[in-house]
Amino acid sequence: MAHLVSGIVPVMLTPFTQSGKIDFAALERLIDWYVRHDADALFAVCQSSEMQFLTLEERCALSRAVCAQIGARMPVIASGHISETIDDQVEELSLMANTGADALVLVSNRLDPNNAGTESFRHALAEILRRIPSDIPLGMYECPAPYRRLLSDDELKICRDTGRFVVLKDVSCDFETVKRRVKLVADSPLAIVNANAAIAHAAMKVGSKGFSGVFTNFHPDLYAWMYDHRHDDTPLLRELVTFLALVANAEPMGYPTLAKIYHKNLGVFSTEVSRVHDFDIREKFWALDDIIAHITNGTELYREKIAAHDAI
Repeated sequence: MAHLVSGIVPVMLTPFTQSGKIDFAALERLIDWYVRHDADALFAVCQSSEMQFLTLEERCALSRAVCAQIGARMPVIASGHISETIDDQVEELSLMANTGADALVLVSNRLDPNNAGTESFRHALAEILRRIPSDIPLGMYECPAPYRRLLSDDELKICRDTGRFVVLKDVSCDFETVKRRVKLVADSPLAIVNANAAIAHAAMKVGSKGFSGVFTNFHPDLYAWMYDHRHDDTPLLRELVTFLALVANAEPMGYPTLAKIYHKNLGVFSTEVSRVHDFDIREKFWALDDIIAHITNGTELYREKIAAHDAI
């Protein structure tokens, strides 16, 4: 079955000017960079976008800008689902639904903010689906902030059986869970897309429809090659799987500012400004620029290896 969202789905960053406003010129360059590096879809206004630190007006403007630039080239999914009350959630989701996104992504922990269980989740989901526009496909995102609220199997079935959900961004970080979920949604429009680099290749082989982890902001093209060759058994693929799993362990070292430094080095961003970190992350994470240099050099090394491999 064809899926609306599949392949490599970068979790988009939000560039800011030095004064802290959204840098839409840098955003245009970032979108071009994702396209050049083999993205298949874009996830706008997510946690990597610092959505919890954006006003509703900024969240909508961000989604509109991404959708306008991408046009029909690839799907854009967008969230911005951060509010506490159902009324506020309905307002923000309804506005986001009208920004041009191909799918509107709900956040699991917003449907059960107190972690009360399935009945709370079921009730909130039903109420939101009743009140938001009915003509837009939906996604579900197990966003880690403010807490990671994983779906139970029964909750996944609830989403599947609405017929409206087209993607789950899986943040279980557990191979067996991904494998089980893939079976639960088989023959439905709902795609499971894993977000954990350590299990990325194994998950792809059992049916995860691609990858949507934070290191799509460093080398989405390497994940794209791994996905395209997921059923191969070559020395290069095995090397790449190990490299991608290990390098992703840099995420706790100040992400998303870590990725912004990387993109400033590339000339994509003009600043490293982040609303998540109000301090210089280099003071906390020593030798950070050297780590980023190793990530950059390793990425280029594997691009060269892939080019040589594919030329044979």
